[in-house]
Amino acid sequence: MQIISGTTEFECKHHTAVAIGKFDGIHQGHRMLLSQILKAKEDGLQSAVFTFDPPPGVFFSGKPQAELTTKEEKRRVFDRMGIDLLIEFPMNAVTAAMPPETFVREVLHDRLQTRFIAAGTDLSYGDRGKGDWHLLQAMSERMGYQVQVIDKIMYNGREISSTFVREEVQKGNMELAERLLGAPYCVAGNVMHGKRLGRTLGMPTVNLFPPRDKLLPPNGVYLSRLSAGNRQLNGITNIGCRPTVSNSGQMSVETYLYDFNEEIYGEYVEVSLYSFCRPEMKFSSVEELKQNMARDIEAGREYWKNRRL
Repeated sequence: MQIISGTTEFECKHHTAVAIGKFDGIHQGHRMLLSQILKAKEDGLQSAVFTFDPPPGVFFSGKPQAELTTKEEKRRVFDRMGIDLLIEFPMNAVTAAMPPETFVREVLHDRLQTRFIAAGTDLSYGDRGKGDWHLLQAMSERMGYQVQVIDKIMYNGREISSTFVREEVQKGNMELAERLLGAPYCVAGNVMHGKRLGRTLGMPTVNLFPPRDKLLPPNGVYLSRLSAGNRQLNGITNIGCRPTVSNSGQMSVETYLYDFNEEIYGEYVEVSLYSFCRPEMKFSSVEELKQNMARDIEAGREYWKNRRL
C-alpha cells in the first residue's frame, strides 16, 4: 500500500475509487464503505482511502483525543484489507478553510483522478464541513465520477458509529464492541522489556506500553489473543498500572500466553481483547498477586479450551 502523508502536493497516475472519512475504529459502517472501493478494483480502479491528519475534531478543539484506532493501526489494517493508496491529508488553517467545491475539483478530481466515491450519509468536508454527499452528487457528472451513498448500519435500533464503539470500550463491553467493529478491539505495538516480574513469578508476559492517544478499556484482566506475524496465540491480558508492585502510574498491557515461551522483544504485535474478567486490584502482597494471577490464567485456559477460533 502506498501512503501519501504530510503534503497537499501529490498526483495519482491511476484512476481511483475513494472512501473519505476519519475511520476511527474501522467499524462495520466503515467496512461497508471500504468494501465498495475494493469492489471497484474489478473495474481497473485503484482503491484509495482519504483521511485528514490530524482528525478534524483534534484540529478544531486543539486538544488531543484518545482514538479507537491509532494512525499506525489504521495503516496496517488498510494494508491487510488490500487498499492500494492511503492519503493522510494535512488538516491546517489553509486546508480547513478550503471551499468544498474546490476540494472536490482540485483534490478529488485533479489530484486523485477520482472515478468512484463511496460516501456515508454523514460525510463532511471543506470549509466548516459544509461539503456533503449531496454536493458530490451535484458535481459528479461535470467531474466525471460516480457516487454511491452508503446508508448507516444499525444495531438494535442505533446506528453503528465510532461514538457507539467508544462508549462500549469505555464500559469494558468487549463482546458488543466486537460486534460493532466486525473484529475484536485490539491494542497494538512493539513488544518492550518490562521489569520481568511475571517471569520471576513463573508467569512470563509480553509487554506493550500503548501510546497516549490510544483509547483503553477500564483497567483490569481480559481474555485475549495475540497476533505476531502469522501466529495467533491465546492469552490473558492485564491492562493497568500494576498497583501491587509499582506506584509509577505508567499504563501497560501485559499478556500471558498459553503454551508459549519464545522471545519476541521488538516484534510488532496486536492484542485482541475478547472479554472482561475482573477489574485491576491492589493486593496485599506479591504472593497474593501470584495466587490471583494463577486463578486468572486457569480461568482463561478453560475459556480458550471451549471457544472456537
